[in-house]
Amino acid sequence: ALAVALRVSAPRINDVIRQKRGVSIDTALRLARYFNTTPQFWMNLQISYDLKIAKQNMTKIENEIIPLQATTA
Repeated sequence: ALAVALRVSAPRINDVIRQKRGVSIDTALRLARYFNTTPQFWMNLQISYDLKIAKQNMTKIENEIIPLQATTA
């Protein structure tokens, strides 16, 4: 029903719900219109999710990257 209302394919919505696909800008625009919210709301949710997933690799990143040290002159 949601896919029909948004005029997108059912697999597209199912993939978002099942976390197999992220919320695209186009999908955010459609969801915002349908639910009377803003596209930014949906994009913020996507970014928050992406950061949560990325932080799971933080140990690897910390081991690979040496932070820039401030120097005193």
